[in-house]
Amino acid sequence: MEPTFDGWDFAVLITILAISAMIGIYYRYTGGKQKTMKEYHLADQSMTTFPVAVSLMASFMSSISLMGASNESYQFGTMFCVINLSYILSTPIAAYLFLPVFYRMRTMSVYEYLERRFGHSTRLAASMAYSVQMIVYMGIVLYAPALALEAVTGVSKVTAILVIGLICTFYSTIGGLKAVLITDVFQSLLMFAAIYSVIVVSAIKAGGLAPIWQVAEERSRLYFTDFSLDPTVRHTWWSLTIGGMVIYLSLYGVNQVQVQRLLSVRNLESAQAALWWTLPILSTLSFSTLFSGLAIFHYYRNCDPLLEGRIESRDQLMPLFAVDTMGQYPGLCGLFVSGIFSASLSTVSSAVSSLSTVTLEDYIKPLYKCFTKKPLHESKSTLPSKIMACIYGVVCIGMAFTASSMGGVLQASLTIFGVIGGPLLALFSLGLCTTRANQRGVLLGLLIGFIFSFIIGFGGPKQPPTPLDFKADGCTAAGNDNMTLVTAALTQLQNMTFNMTTAPTTTATTLIEYSWFYRLSYLWFSVIGFLITLIVGYVSSLLLETLKWADNKQIYLDYQQIDVDLFIPPLARRLRKHNVEEMTKF
Repeated sequence: MEPTFDGWDFAVLITILAISAMIGIYYRYTGGKQKTMKEYHLADQSMTTFPVAVSLMASFMSSISLMGASNESYQFGTMFCVINLSYILSTPIAAYLFLPVFYRMRTMSVYEYLERRFGHSTRLAASMAYSVQMIVYMGIVLYAPALALEAVTGVSKVTAILVIGLICTFYSTIGGLKAVLITDVFQSLLMFAAIYSVIVVSAIKAGGLAPIWQVAEERSRLYFTDFSLDPTVRHTWWSLTIGGMVIYLSLYGVNQVQVQRLLSVRNLESAQAALWWTLPILSTLSFSTLFSGLAIFHYYRNCDPLLEGRIESRDQLMPLFAVDTMGQYPGLCGLFVSGIFSASLSTVSSAVSSLSTVTLEDYIKPLYKCFTKKPLHESKSTLPSKIMACIYGVVCIGMAFTASSMGGVLQASLTIFGVIGGPLLALFSLGLCTTRANQRGVLLGLLIGFIFSFIIGFGGPKQPPTPLDFKADGCTAAGNDNMTLVTAALTQLQNMTFNMTTAPTTTATTLIEYSWFYRLSYLWFSVIGFLITLIVGYVSSLLLETLKWADNKQIYLDYQQIDVDLFIPPLARRLRKHNVEEMTKF
């Protein structure tokens, strides 16, 4: 297949990337010119609700999410849309239980909470886990779309990685959080434009939206009713709702990227409103992306590109569709690619900004105070932050090139996001929701939680999911060579389907025997890590307290010595009431 990315498309792409860079330059030389920590890391706490709400959505809706969700409905149907229910259930928990605690503290690093609640060791353990998580994820966010776009547009993945990495590093470094937030708004519009360009073009070629929906129904893509209690079923109402809640809360409740954005608004009510506004924006993009997968399926309903041999992975379907259908509209394919690039830009810039903040607050400032015996002055803090932002941008680019040589490790690298998120959520939950948890107990729980999560996430052979049916009988015009590929691919797919649906046997020459433990749905990984960390952390804390081995600075049985602002509002109110009652006795 010859790439059809022409001059108009490149002009659109270059213009949009230049606008992102110009936003960073604008905020570098306006306002306070990013000279104070409050302006550089918290946008001077002057942001309004809407841009923060959009940025919250854009921060973790990367190009992987866009192409992955579209591929999900193309291959497996629409069951994944049920995850939006978890967003609805989780938003009030994040807005009214977790957020008020962080907002009262007004700290730049969310992990400072853990030091105040437990101790410095807990803070370091959590911030190091977060840093590893985001660095690995940044590399994947850059590499995956670059690989897909190279395959179908002719844009070199080296060029794509360098362009995205350098531009987002540039405006994140010089423009601070305010530039990141405003570019997120701009880039979110492009993300929606990319998705709707796919839907509109497909609807034009199909003669409307109704034929797309009809074909999806006829080919079993419309599916919303799997209530199975079997945890090995990939997507059910239970796995999507419960697993989705843990993932959502780990991202929007206690994650540095999101909490830093929520602290950039004027007051708590505005921050809570931003979280609520994120919900419809996120769900709209989720439903639209899933429908775009159905639209692409309608176009390739009789000739699947993977069976035809045109692509190596169905993750490349969306850019392939753009090249196949948008070439007749000048600049439209460029707009689509800009949307994919923008999804990566928004995610990487968010990670660069948050990692810079965590590094300054959790590592540089404590080390400076340790060696000089005095705190790092405000006027000297901005430059190290900018240097760290630049360094993390370069690290991100390096990780992307490293990912290109890892092959199968890519899937594992994406899994690490959920594997780390569940235990970290449990760690914060132990601090926010209990008075008896102590540092040694929660660190033991965190360690065991990570061990179990990594074993489940990366151990043992994983059973590949079984896709729905695909056809290749419409590929006859491709020629005899392509039909040979089609026949071979169909045979391979039939054998694969047979192997995955047949009960495992002990015959080593035919089938792989997948352990039940490793057949669990990936949505349960974060849930298991969360529960193990929570249970082990709490029980260990009680045992250590009983044995007088707890090392917290607080005395747990004397509620008057507990800082009640470190707990969720309902528990804080109960502790205040208890303190008042105790004082009236004297």
